Amino acid sequence: MSRGRRLLLACLPGVLLALTAAPAAAAADCEEGRTQYVPDTPAGLIRLAATRAWPLATGSGVTVAVVDSGVASTNAHFPDGVVLEGRSFVGGSASVDRRLHGTAIAGIIAARPLAPRSGVQGLARGARILPVKVVPDDPGQGPDADAGTLAEGIEWAARQGASVINVSLSTPRDDPRLEAAVAEARRRGALVVASAGTRAEDDPRTGLRYPAAYPGVLGVAATDAEDVVTDTSVRGDHVDLAAPGVEVLTTFGAWGDCYLSPDGSTSYATAYVSAAAALVAQRFPDEGPAGWAHRLEATAARERRDARGDALGWGVVQPVEALTSVLDAGLAGPLPPGATPRPTASVPERRLEIAAVADPRAADRRQVLWVAVATASLLLALALVRLARRRGTA
Repeated sequence: MSRGRRLLLACLPGVLLALTAAPAAAAADCEEGRTQYVPDTPAGLIRLAATRAWPLATGSGVTVAVVDSGVASTNAHFPDGVVLEGRSFVGGSASVDRRLHGTAIAGIIAARPLAPRSGVQGLARGARILPVKVVPDDPGQGPDADAGTLAEGIEWAARQGASVINVSLSTPRDDPRLEAAVAEARRRGALVVASAGTRAEDDPRTGLRYPAAYPGVLGVAATDAEDVVTDTSVRGDHVDLAAPGVEVLTTFGAWGDCYLSPDGSTSYATAYVSAAAALVAQRFPDEGPAGWAHRLEATAARERRDARGDALGWGVVQPVEALTSVLDAGLAGPLPPGATPRPTASVPERRLEIAAVADPRAADRRQVLWVAVATASLLLALALVRLARRRGTA
C-alpha cells in the first residue's frame, strides 16, 4: 500500500475488518515513508465543539484500548507515555501498524497537539492508548481478523483496566465468543464502542453487525459535514449513535498527518465516540460504562428527543452536552440504567434540520432599544439647547 488515503472499512461476509481502496480525494497527498503535517483543524473537532469540551475534560487518566491493526507509537503525536505497552494476538508488535488503520483511530482519540505545524489532535487529547493488535501486518495472511482473535483482544484489554474499548471492526455473523468477551468487558467496567459497519457497494444497506449489536455496546454510524448519515454506513437496530466519518484528518502511520475516508467510514466515527466516552469517563468516573453510554445517547443531537432511527441511532454525539447535562428518568429519549422500560418511537431517515429558534424576548428587547434611542435623542437635544444659550450670552 503506497497511498495513505486508501483506508476505508468494509463489512464482508465472514470478515471482521477489510481495508479497501478508496478514491484519493483529500487535499494532502500522503505517502508511506514521507512525513508531513497538515495545519488544518480537523472538521470533526469543530463539529463536536472540542474547544468547549476541553475545559471540562480531556480524557486525562483514562485508558482507551484500540483493538485494531496496532498503533505506530513513533508518530510525533504520541510522545512517551501516550501509547502504552500493548499486545499483539497475530504476531509482530502492537506498536507497529503496517495497515495504518489503528494509528488513524488512535489519533482521532488521543493525538497530542503539535501546533503550529499540525492541526491534528485527539478529541480526548489527555487519554492514553492501549494498542491491541488483532489484524495481521500482512493482508496475505488471510482474513483481516476473526471472531476468536477479536474476542481475546477485547477480554485482554478489559483485564488491563481499559475504561473504553474501541472496536472499529464489524461482522454480520453473531459469534458466542465475541458476545462473551463483550459481556466480560462490561463486567470489568469497560465500555465497548464498535462500528455499525461500513458497506462495500454490493453489500446490504441494512442488517445487524457485531459486536455493535450486543447488549451494552455502543454501535456507531458515520455522518458527513451536514450531519447526514453516509450511504456507506450500515443501518439497523444496532445503531446507537453517529459521529463525523468523512474527510477525517488524523495521524498517518509513523509519518505525521493525513486526510482519510473521502466517502465516509464508521471506523473513524467510532473513534470520535470512543473519545467522547473517555471525556465522560474522566468527568463521571462513578457512573460506569452503562452510565457513560446513557449520557452520550441521551444528550445526542436528534430531530425528536423521544425517538431513535436505524440510520442515526439516538443522534450525533455531543460531548459538551454529555459533560454538562443533568440527567434523570423523566427526560425523553433512552432510559437510564435500571429504569422501567417504556415504548420508544422510531423516526424515518431524513436530513437533520436544525431550525433557528425565535427569541422569546424579542419584543421586549425592541421596546428597550426604542426607549434608549428616545432617551439619547432627548439628552442630545437638551445639550444642544444649553450650548445655544451659552453662545447667546457670550
